Amino acid sequence: MDLEVLKKKISTFRAEGGRIRISDDQLLLEILAAWEQWTGPGQDFYRAIGVSVKGMASAIGKAKKLRREGHFPAEGFKEIKIEAPPAALAGPCQGIELSWTEGRTIRFSQVDQLLEFLKKAA
Repeated sequence: MDLEVLKKKISTFRAEGGRIRISDDQLLLEILAAWEQWTGPGQDFYRAIGVSVKGMASAIGKAKKLRREGHFPAEGFKEIKIEAPPAALAGPCQGIELSWTEGRTIRFSQVDQLLEFLKKAA
């Protein structure tokens, strides 16, 4: 979101004394999203939206609390697929290595094989 638009939205919640009292949960979510995307120093963010550190810190804290409690819908789940590396790029061990007694190393290509071995060894 453009910070100028956010600044104008925040200014509608400014009281006569200059304090900000944000009562709109949706605006809190927009502020939190802008804060999370901000890559510069925090002071510059506060300056860009025209608020003080003290005034906005409590609003961001409230937005984080609302998100934790589930008041905002969660973003959609994004599945990440990991491609298997080609055999030429794979290291010497593919799977699990177990350092056994007397300096022996046992390699398992699948977790099931490791579990079966541990059950028999116990």
